[in-house]
Amino acid sequence: MDLPDSEILVWDAPVRTFHWLLAMSFAGAYASAESETWRLLHITLGYTMGGLIAFRLVWGALGTRYARFGSFVRGPGAVGRYLKTVATGKPARYLGHNPAGGLAIVLMLLLGAAIVTTGYAVYNDIGGDWLGALHEGAANAMLLLVGVHLAGVTLASFLHRENLPRAMLTGVKQGKPSQGIARAWWSVALVLAGVVAAFWYLQWRSAPQAQGHVQATSAQAQAVRASAKRAPAWTATLNAGLPWISRARY
Repeated sequence: MDLPDSEILVWDAPVRTFHWLLAMSFAGAYASAESETWRLLHITLGYTMGGLIAFRLVWGALGTRYARFGSFVRGPGAVGRYLKTVATGKPARYLGHNPAGGLAIVLMLLLGAAIVTTGYAVYNDIGGDWLGALHEGAANAMLLLVGVHLAGVTLASFLHRENLPRAMLTGVKQGKPSQGIARAWWSVALVLAGVVAAFWYLQWRSAPQAQGHVQATSAQAQAVRASAKRAPAWTATLNAGLPWISRARY
């Protein structure tokens, strides 16, 4: 005899922590991309994205049931069949990621890796101008994909009468008791969040200690001074701070 549906744990804490940290990092990096004042913030969030993607690849192999890639990565045929059921208004319900959502996650990870790689290359003057165009194009493609993802989440929430964003916050969905995961793995999530917070802290702390190492051109120095007049003092300190910031392409 089947037990009735009840609240079960589906998304472990590392998946949820990764999800929201990646969303915040991409949003912040995209918003600060054109600002000289927030250059260090842009770079820091870009590196954060790279670390988060690396973590997700590991957790996708070693994590809990619904975190593993094997539970949601499907071929084109499965994605197509799922989208056909969406068009009828009666799509199959998945406790984890549905085939279309799984495809979106894979594309986001690939685009995120491309953004970080090309951003690092542009920042360190590796390659030509085409890498800058590729970096910007990948970021815009990611923004478009995020929009499609949000639309899909909204539609699935409506069709299945369940709040999917809330589930990604709490980790809880309705299902059979046997379908839930046994452990949230908060220890791993706390380590992940702690590493990210420590990296951000070190970035901020190291900025004022390196002012004497910055070898800016006169044009760059004028740009920094002009930005400082328009921004709070601490943002100017951040932008002038790290030894490697002098190699940035202004």
